[in-house]
Amino acid sequence: MIHPKIPLAQTVIQLCKLKQIKHIIISPGSRNAPLTLGFTNDTFFKCYSIVDERSAAFFALGIAQQTGEPAVVICTSGSALLNYYPAVAEAFYSDIPLVVLSADRPKHLIGIGDGQTIQQKDVYENHVLYSTNLKLDLKDENRLSDKDELPIFKSLENKLERFLGLQQDIQSYNEEELNTAFNLAKLKKGPVHINVPFDEPLYETVEELTVRPKAIETDLKLPKIDQAELKDCIDEWYVATKKMILVGVLSPDEIDQQRLEELADDDSVIVFTETTSNLHHPNFFPSIDKIIAPLDEAELKALQPDILVTIGGLVVSKKIKAFLRQYQPKHHWHIGEKTANDTFFCLSKHIVAKPNDFLAEFFPKITHLAKSNYFDTWNAVKQHRRKKHLEYVKQIPFSDFKAFSILLKSVPNKSVLQLGNSSTVRYAQLFNLNTSLQVYCNRGTSGIDGSTSTAVGCAVASAKQTLFVTGDLSFFYDSNALWNNYIPKTFRIILINNQGGGIFRILPGHKNTENFDYFFETKHNLTAKQLCEMYHFDYLTAHDDNELETALKGFYNKSKQPRLLEVFTPRTTNDEILLDYFKFIK
Repeated sequence: MIHPKIPLAQTVIQLCKLKQIKHIIISPGSRNAPLTLGFTNDTFFKCYSIVDERSAAFFALGIAQQTGEPAVVICTSGSALLNYYPAVAEAFYSDIPLVVLSADRPKHLIGIGDGQTIQQKDVYENHVLYSTNLKLDLKDENRLSDKDELPIFKSLENKLERFLGLQQDIQSYNEEELNTAFNLAKLKKGPVHINVPFDEPLYETVEELTVRPKAIETDLKLPKIDQAELKDCIDEWYVATKKMILVGVLSPDEIDQQRLEELADDDSVIVFTETTSNLHHPNFFPSIDKIIAPLDEAELKALQPDILVTIGGLVVSKKIKAFLRQYQPKHHWHIGEKTANDTFFCLSKHIVAKPNDFLAEFFPKITHLAKSNYFDTWNAVKQHRRKKHLEYVKQIPFSDFKAFSILLKSVPNKSVLQLGNSSTVRYAQLFNLNTSLQVYCNRGTSGIDGSTSTAVGCAVASAKQTLFVTGDLSFFYDSNALWNNYIPKTFRIILINNQGGGIFRILPGHKNTENFDYFFETKHNLTAKQLCEMYHFDYLTAHDDNELETALKGFYNKSKQPRLLEVFTPRTTNDEILLDYFKFIK
């Protein structure tokens, strides 16, 4: 087998292998050549070549999101690793394991005007679980000189002994740092940055390994649930007659069905879930804004919970955030292994545990349920809203809203649904989705910059068919996501093209002015047709209800190449149709 000659490169590659890290996403460059040579010549690894570093990192994020295991991105030195930053931040706030391996020049070549160099050490300092700057290998005894900060020994024997001792210290340091970084990414679920300096020559190879690094395993155990805290929770639960469970981003199957039934059986509990929660029960409330948006002051006060329990990651709904900040609960518990965000400025408990584990220990200790009409009251509101929702959809003209009502019903069972940010995920929140779907969206930073690339990475890693629904600005912004050779033929994109950033028309502002059109909505006349030709996608279009329903009939069927359906909606009426919706359903 071919290996890079540089011991540090061998060490990185072998430890990835020992840690069972298989997915390696490489962007072209010279300084990272030792890593590229090593990974691509070892059949253990699944290597991908993606030119655009920003797209490559989100592609890796999509793979890690699906596998639950770290994915590696590798780049050359200089500005290349800065293009990873959006995905690094997303991984940090979404708890996704991502390993950044950035090649670098030796220390003495940084800051002297050499090409393709920046200060790479700790460049992601605020958005990674761990950052390390590995040490450059010593070359050989003939290279020892003052510039290497080593004394010149008269005795060659002493010189060689000194060299070997220092190299062993460097090797030990690098192995320890790599083990720490890999373990944290895997166990704590987040991004790590490993900066790897290489000196020239970069392309030399050997047939036998010269180093044999050892994997250091660690077991990250959560503390046992504090029994005194558990008793406090039980005491507070008994007294409260209005309990609200709010579930943010959650991976599928994180909470057992028995736990869901226990929540649903309590009349003093309402469970608000989001599209990205991947939790389903007939008694839950899956469209938060449908309930909240039309309420008056008296109704909002009646909804105010005594206890708020938050589970999962970040929440999409702005309306629930505004409501709970104004009508704060007496107690706010967050159940989760990592950060407890004080989103509503009233956090009282962070229960450090997996939600399923806590609920499994909590509910058997609840011997009686509080008498309450909290669920019945709001369930009646939910049923009314659902009825009015269906009435509204029937009467509106073709628009973003109507398009979503049609396309979301078309998604095949047990598919993976990736949602773009901004208006896409917000529209999806208003509809009851097929409960067999797995739903994802980059809500860590809520940016539009890598949604398509993430969806492509997801499609590569998942055995299920992946549908990506996105808006036009997000899609065109990340069009390099299609510039790779790995997109499955089953991959599908539905692109809602309303000729600009339609969500800005819903926000307060002076719309229909030249300034608004140009700088906020960013009106355009682009289509995806030429991109589909260039990247070998089947291209379909729809301009009204009938065309959309017709296009969707065979859209998910087996095909020779992936498909994109571009849905054109009227730019200037979408906002009014959405705003009128909340008035109508009241």
